[in-house]
Amino acid sequence: MAGTDGRLTVIEKCRISPPPNTVGERSLPLTFFDLAWLLFHPIHQLFFYDFPHTKSHFIDAIIPNLKHSLSITLQQFFPFASNLIIFPAGNQPEIGHVDGDSLALTFSESHLDFNDLKQNHPRDCNKFHPLVPLLEPPFKASDLLKIPLFSIQVTIFPNSGITIGLTNHHSLCDARTRYDFLMAWTSIAKQGTDEPFLATRSLPFYDRVINYPNSLDQTVLSLPEIKTLDENYRVPELVPTDKVRFTLVLTRSQINTLKKWVLVHLPTLERVSSFAVACGYVWSCISKSRVHVSGKKGEYEVDRFLCVADLRARLKPPVPETYFGNCMGLCLASTRTTLLTGSQGFETAVGLMATAIRDGVKCDEGMFKEAETWLEKAYLPVPTIGVAGTPRLCVYDVDFGWGKPQKYETISLDFNDSISVNASKDSSEDLEIGLCLPAEQMDAFITISGSELQTMLSHQF
Repeated sequence: MAGTDGRLTVIEKCRISPPPNTVGERSLPLTFFDLAWLLFHPIHQLFFYDFPHTKSHFIDAIIPNLKHSLSITLQQFFPFASNLIIFPAGNQPEIGHVDGDSLALTFSESHLDFNDLKQNHPRDCNKFHPLVPLLEPPFKASDLLKIPLFSIQVTIFPNSGITIGLTNHHSLCDARTRYDFLMAWTSIAKQGTDEPFLATRSLPFYDRVINYPNSLDQTVLSLPEIKTLDENYRVPELVPTDKVRFTLVLTRSQINTLKKWVLVHLPTLERVSSFAVACGYVWSCISKSRVHVSGKKGEYEVDRFLCVADLRARLKPPVPETYFGNCMGLCLASTRTTLLTGSQGFETAVGLMATAIRDGVKCDEGMFKEAETWLEKAYLPVPTIGVAGTPRLCVYDVDFGWGKPQKYETISLDFNDSISVNASKDSSEDLEIGLCLPAEQMDAFITISGSELQTMLSHQF
């Protein structure tokens, strides 16, 4: 039954399960790398597709195909239709699936300005919130607490476009696994069958083969907030904000110039990646914009930058690329705010980023010792910029059959001061960086980042 939900009209709400008798009763233990995200906010993704067709065409052609292809996809990716199971006796949580489990899929209609929403210029963050779904609330089944892990919302903008919003509990998986799920779903939606996908031999790998000290699990499970999880637990939700959303695109040519600038000023750096250069540039400019707006110099403040690295190929022994779940290591850089906002702020930020990434991907006994402090470090109450996404996964290849996305947004940036970093729509060698800041600070960031980039581009190397 259709109904209204703010600026949306709900066309249909349904539940999608794997095909009958294809999954059965399954369980997937959580490792430390999953448990560490239990109290984290959910991840909200939003894809924009041009779709110059009517609502009736959407209902007749698109909805049935998405339902059918999603069900077939869940046969291989069953955890997306499963629940996080919290046991009463303190046993380790796991992902559990029984026949009949399903995920929530909503189809809706919006009359917001689709063409404005998919642009790069600053746009009101609140306009995006209705386009991503909520996770359903926890519920009790016998003496077990079950927490739904995934939901989808597909919205038609008649004669303009479609958005596909995805929300997942972070303990379900990381960006690599989510991307694998989307690649399978889009293949099946385009082909009408899972045969081409199955022929790629890229099925999810569910064995828990990461070797790490058991004490890491207890580090998380002993936290009071996790020991007392019950039916009153609620996943954090997006709230109205004064922030605006902006997309900065750095081209390959600009990135190369930034690299040359860094290597001239920091000749001892052995190597500087495009990711480190882009993140260092944005980190320093955000810090400068914050100080500019506040009017404070930040003499006693500390700024941090936090990102994660995929460890699948780096672990010893390595785990398969299609390993299902979270498999990421923490990379953390920290410095005084005055250093970031000074004349050498960019170079300082890049140097720190390069070191943090180098140290963060060392998969040895020292990494697991360091992992004991990851949660403590991640939640320190100091200005911290995190990173969502990775340019190694091309989000603009997520094509359901009506063309590649025209825009991709990480809506969960609104929860904190994170940024997103992805390969750009126009070229996989360009970087697309998403930011959400208060409007006044965003104006300052755009001015400062533009000025600094122009200074470096005009330099003769």
